[in-house]
Formats: sequence, structure tokens, C-alpha cells
Amino acid sequence: MTSPPRRYPGYDVLDKWNSASWDDITRDVVGRRLHDVPQRRFFDQDEWATLQALCDTIMPQPERADPIPLAPFIDAVMAENRTSGTRYAELPPMREAWRRGLAALDAEARCRTGRGFAELALEDREAVLKRLDDEDVQAPEWQDLPPRRLFREIFAKEIVRTYYGHPTAWSEIGFGGPASPRGYVRLSANRRDRWEAWEAEEDLK
Repeated sequence: MTSPPRRYPGYDVLDKWNSASWDDITRDVVGRRLHDVPQRRFFDQDEWATLQALCDTIMPQPERADPIPLAPFIDAVMAENRTSGTRYAELPPMREAWRRGLAALDAEARCRTGRGFAELALEDREAVLKRLDDEDVQAPEWQDLPPRRLFREIFAKEIVRTYYGHPTAWSEIGFGGPASPRGYVRLSANRRDRWEAWEAEEDLK
């Protein structure tokens, strides 16, 4: 698979490591995010396999030799019961929503293909998720779980949030990180501080 052209070629947020942009506290936070990958504590082995396959489907990283570890950070959030404070009336509490949702997702894959979600190729996993988004599900495990709401508001949001919370992803979108203690000065539209990333001007298709 050919990697798409980078919007910020040559930009690496870690070049700020010893600059005025980051102090010791910021370096410690970024360093722990990079190197301290949590161990599995919340999901069981089957849930973990389904979660990893779900992460690989929503945020595939085939071009990376060292992919961003999404499942471990999501597992840590669940183990510590950390939430955004948002509770959707039609969904159960966050940890229950994830457990029941992963079980229902795997059951849906088995109804459709005879195989578990983690056993499917990428295009087949995408097809199962499309069924969820269309609210066209067959597995009885869904019961009172709204598939589209679960897919969009629980699965997709948390996986994408986790991906772009990692310093590796900051570089690909030109984000400079916390910029503490330096901070940002030029905050109006179409202005940038001199230490921020330049976006490539060529047509990126």
C-alpha cells in the first residue's frame, strides 16, 4: 500500500524536545506517552482481539513499522474508569458500553461471515462497520444497543481521540503539542508562529 504524501513533510514535533517550546514537565508528559505503553488490565483476551481489529479498521496504519498503540491506551481508560463526563441516555455506562459493544460487534461478524471480527480481512471488517452505521444488524446481542450511536459516539470517537493524542500523530497534522512554557502568539486565522509547521503547497490528492 502506497503511503499518502505528507502534508507537513520534514516536520517532527520531537525536534522541539530541547527547544524553548517544552520544559521538563512537558518533556516528561510527552515521553511517557511515547514510551510507557499500558499493559492490558480491563478487557479479556477475546475483547482485546476484537478491540485491536476495530482500531486497525478505523485508524489503519499499514505504512508504520511501529504503529501507534491504540488498544492499550483505550484499555487503560476503561481500567481507570476515566470518562469525558458525557453520558448518552440510550447507551449504558462507558465500560459496559464497550464490553457489550465489542461482544455485539464480534457476534455481528459471525452472523454475517461465520468468523469473528478479528479474523476478517480489512475490507470485510469495514463492511461489518458499515452495517452498524446503517443500523442494519442481525445479532441478538445488540438488543437495546443502538449500533450507529455506539459506533460513532463510543468506538470511533475514542479511537480517533486516542490516535491524535499521540505525539507521532501530531507530526502528521503539523500540531506542535502543548508548547509549554513558550505558548502560541499568532492566534488569528492564516497566521503561524515561526516554530510551527509549514503545510506543503503542492496538490495533495
